[in-house]
Amino acid sequence: MRVFCFILATCFFVFGGTVVKAAPSEKVYVVVPSKAAPRVQFGAAQLVKNLKSWGYDAVTTAGTKNIKGNVIILGVDPSKGLGKEGFAIEAAGKKINITGADESGVLYGCLELLEQSKAAKKLPSDLKLQDQPEMVLRGACIGVQKPYYLPGRNVYEYPYTPEVFPWFYDKQLWIQYLDSLVANRMNSLYLWNGHPFASLVRLKDYPYAVEVDDATFKKNEEMYSFLTTEADKRGIWVIQMFYNIIVSKPFAEHHHIKTQERERPITPLIADYTRKSIAAFVEKYPNVGLMVCLGEAMEGVGPDDIEWFTKTIIPGVQDGLKALGQTAEPPIVLRAHDTDAPAVMRASLPLYKNLYTEAKFNGEALTYARPRGAWAELHQTLSKLGSVQIENIHILANLEPFRYGSADFIQQSVIGMHEVMGGNGLHLYPQASYWDWPYSADSVKGKRLLQIERDWIWYAAWSRYAWKAKRDRKEEINYWGGLLASKFGTNAQQGKEILTAYEESGEIAPKLLRRFGITDGNRQTLTLGMLMTQLINPYRYGLFTLLYDGESPEGEMLIQYAEKEWKGEKHIGETPVQIIQEVKQHGDKAVAAIEAAAKGVKADQAEFERLKNDMYSYRALAYHFAYKAEAALHTLRYKYSNDISDLQKALPLLQKSVDWYKKLSDLTKGTYLYANSMQTQQRKIPMRGVDATYKNWYEMVAPFEKEVQHFSRKIDSLQRNANAPVVTVKPLTNAPVKLTGVITPAYTLDSAAAIFADTTLKVMAVAKELKGLKGLQLSYKQLLKNPTQVQFTNNKPVKVLVGYFKPTRAAFTQDSVYLKAPELETNALANDYGQADTKIANALVIKGMPPVNVHTYTFPAGNNILKLAKGVCVILGFVYDDEIIPLYDAGLTESGASKEIDWLFE
Repeated sequence: MRVFCFILATCFFVFGGTVVKAAPSEKVYVVVPSKAAPRVQFGAAQLVKNLKSWGYDAVTTAGTKNIKGNVIILGVDPSKGLGKEGFAIEAAGKKINITGADESGVLYGCLELLEQSKAAKKLPSDLKLQDQPEMVLRGACIGVQKPYYLPGRNVYEYPYTPEVFPWFYDKQLWIQYLDSLVANRMNSLYLWNGHPFASLVRLKDYPYAVEVDDATFKKNEEMYSFLTTEADKRGIWVIQMFYNIIVSKPFAEHHHIKTQERERPITPLIADYTRKSIAAFVEKYPNVGLMVCLGEAMEGVGPDDIEWFTKTIIPGVQDGLKALGQTAEPPIVLRAHDTDAPAVMRASLPLYKNLYTEAKFNGEALTYARPRGAWAELHQTLSKLGSVQIENIHILANLEPFRYGSADFIQQSVIGMHEVMGGNGLHLYPQASYWDWPYSADSVKGKRLLQIERDWIWYAAWSRYAWKAKRDRKEEINYWGGLLASKFGTNAQQGKEILTAYEESGEIAPKLLRRFGITDGNRQTLTLGMLMTQLINPYRYGLFTLLYDGESPEGEMLIQYAEKEWKGEKHIGETPVQIIQEVKQHGDKAVAAIEAAAKGVKADQAEFERLKNDMYSYRALAYHFAYKAEAALHTLRYKYSNDISDLQKALPLLQKSVDWYKKLSDLTKGTYLYANSMQTQQRKIPMRGVDATYKNWYEMVAPFEKEVQHFSRKIDSLQRNANAPVVTVKPLTNAPVKLTGVITPAYTLDSAAAIFADTTLKVMAVAKELKGLKGLQLSYKQLLKNPTQVQFTNNKPVKVLVGYFKPTRAAFTQDSVYLKAPELETNALANDYGQADTKIANALVIKGMPPVNVHTYTFPAGNNILKLAKGVCVILGFVYDDEIIPLYDAGLTESGASKEIDWLFE
């Protein structure tokens, strides 16, 4: 395994390798208190190692008696008034005192002394400073997960085994990674896994729950103990994440249940198993924290979350502490994802004090430094509960796989965490290839690139500003320019040009997603582009409005801009036209800057060429989106004007967008293995990525070319026939099923149909495809009170059509009436039955009720159960699975049908 050269990290330290010694030799004694904590001993060891590399004869000693010459005295003194992890350094002549508020403070003081001395490679004779971090927790995340599902398993289900995760058992790689964290002064490491307990602990009451063989279990014990011990000496908390409610595969098979089922209520068996798993884990690994995700694998938001956290999770930790005879509480981090985190925390803080909360800063992307609206309010509420709110930089679905190193954007984001969100902790995901740890997506000859080496500037920048956010901009340009000049062997000005390239390209993906995207989640891969229908009719694709309402500056979507432009209304905030121009300028400046630096590169030429290729790729991406968005605006104008000339203006722009996309495809062919590291059916945009398909740019060239061809033919057709094209509608055919259990009366779907058994609500209009279907006449009151289960038997595979109401509501407001539509942003299981996509949008009108979108659930032949959570919805009927259901927006409203223009591209 290669040794990571920390000349590129925040601190210039030698944690491995050698440096040419300076002469002559001079004696230095590093005084370490007797019985010093491992963190103090580690700091002393770094001093000795680096001083030796500079030519000093450095040794450690336990006291100062009879010492002559240089001496560095290490000590912990909480009475000095230093904050947590703070330190003070005082150098006078040949004596240097490093005092820490705690053991971590001493360690960081040692690192800071080396930082202050690195330029001259000489100890200072006159220095007085003190420092401490601003953020309480500064951590990085590793996903113990894969880009694909394991055979016979579901999402998040990955046992710790050498076959699945060979890197987990590589001690040298762990040392390299932990050294990178401490060099960047990070103090926490998050391991993400759905159900890690069955790989790490055995339970007396559930011996069959273990998921790995005895040899692997022994390896896991050894590696986990090694990892946590090595992390602790570097001042790093290991925090193990898990999902609720997931059980091990052997446990599920033994009890004839599913490993995870969102609609499943809390059961005594699963609660007991989970509590005992946590207790055993805490007892075995007392210096490890836990991170709990109550959402996704558990049914939505509600009282179950509070019950599970207060009656299973916290008691499990307390049981483990009791078994240890220990009272010091390990940290528990509550992930505020798909749960009412404020309510959970209010119920939990009286029971357990060492609690933290964590929430995504920009969803699963990076879009905006100062989030607003309901999204910011959630973070602000969490930050005021009396615990620490951790800001999570999550997945980065819009950045991968290209390099990202905008120090300015990152600095502004951390400032926003403090000033807007009230956050005081950082939880940092890898910049790209989260699901493919430890490797990046680059295609290179020989060994694959490691993420921590390729993306060094990502980790260094976030950790630098987590330590201290507000730093002088000019000084920061000099700082990062100096690091880049050192890495690539250029002069100082060329180092700044490389920084400019990073920062100009660093604006492109955030601006594109926040103005044109469908979602902040990883179901969209931004760098693969978007279909025209996704740009002109985003609601059809499950638009995640929070992206625009909270994770973007105030502004307009394409569809809003086009409507306002037609009506002559005033535009507000950041507009699509503004971003179209800006991203092209950013792309041009990034390329110009990287070319200006290229002639001076004398070191790491291969990596520089990869970086340069990324700058060209970002420019191609920017121009592709810019021309396509411009074409979309002309197309949207046609929606109001009915003037074919608007479409004719859009056609050459659409062709230009394809031309630029082909350049992007050429730039990435042979340089990247994939665009996205998650290669499962959760990916939806621009294309559904099943079995690792549509993960490369060249795969998207044909669909984009097809759009142009189809659009061109439609324009020709319109020119020949002024009337709108006639679309033949084929009504769907009812599939015979036998209802079992509680029998629900049926109705025929058409205008005036009574949709519920206990209301007078009737259908006003229905999409033609749905007319004649036999729906189930459910009770409105029962839908509100209880989850819905429909049991049925079918001889052939069928689809169940479910209508979800679309109420207009603010983000994070709890809707106590309507059932929430399946949404991959908050529920990873939301497509287990193919139900995540809207099939027909605005398909049904019921007077006084919100619009209805149709989704489908696919079931095999046999005995089946459709399970839905509490909330009002409509079950519209059953059709055979091979029946083709058109994907479109019917545009039905109480005032009539709105005009949609998706057919121009399909």
